[in-house]
Amino acid sequence: MQSVIGLSLAALVAGGWLAIHAYAVFVFELSWSNWPIAVGMALVQCWLSVGVFIICHDAMHGTLTPGNQRLSAGIATVLLFFYAGFQWRILRDAHHTHHKLSGRAGDPDFDEHNPSHFLKWYGTFFKRYFGWQSLLFVHAVVGVYWLVLDIPMLQIVLLYGAPALLSSFQLFYFGTYRPHHHAADATFADSHNARSEAFGTLVSLATCFHFGYHLEHHRRPDVPWWALPRARAAGVATDGVADRSGEECAA
Repeated sequence: MQSVIGLSLAALVAGGWLAIHAYAVFVFELSWSNWPIAVGMALVQCWLSVGVFIICHDAMHGTLTPGNQRLSAGIATVLLFFYAGFQWRILRDAHHTHHKLSGRAGDPDFDEHNPSHFLKWYGTFFKRYFGWQSLLFVHAVVGVYWLVLDIPMLQIVLLYGAPALLSSFQLFYFGTYRPHHHAADATFADSHNARSEAFGTLVSLATCFHFGYHLEHHRRPDVPWWALPRARAAGVATDGVADRSGEECAA
């Protein structure tokens, strides 16, 4: 049942993401009269881009299709490549390292030199993950759209570039910085060096597909994104439920 739910939601999110991209780039004609529609599509596409990455994140933990890791890896490989030319194995291994060294030196998601500075930390995060292969992929896509297919650059920037870049901000802010940053007026509950948002379910879904329930995720990485609200309601972040992240990362 978990695989059925996970694949169904993945199809809706990834399918919507691909459909909007195709329509926005190849069918839609940007003009002054319809720019509010374009902005709306860009915002929806930004949110769906976050969802696509969260689906791939579930695949990293084996929760997208439990018992069929080859299928999970195949789906994530394709989606991550379309997202920004990312390589599945590199991101998967980096994320498992994040769980092992959460909020400490060696954590690829953490900037130990700027643990409270959003922009400097984001710069470190961006340089670590958006390497030359990703930049080459994005430039190649833009080049084909602009020089070969004659799509206006403004349309490419608004409906392809902006949603992709803004989604990286959204993922970083709600899924990395807020859960793991060092705050003068707050401490971490345990060695996961993570905290959870007090958002309601709808706000949690809108901000980062429930990834703001971050302590729950670190304590129970075997729980898929769509079940994190239930894990939070069950008190996973406060009742001392056994930590399973080491086992999951080792897998």
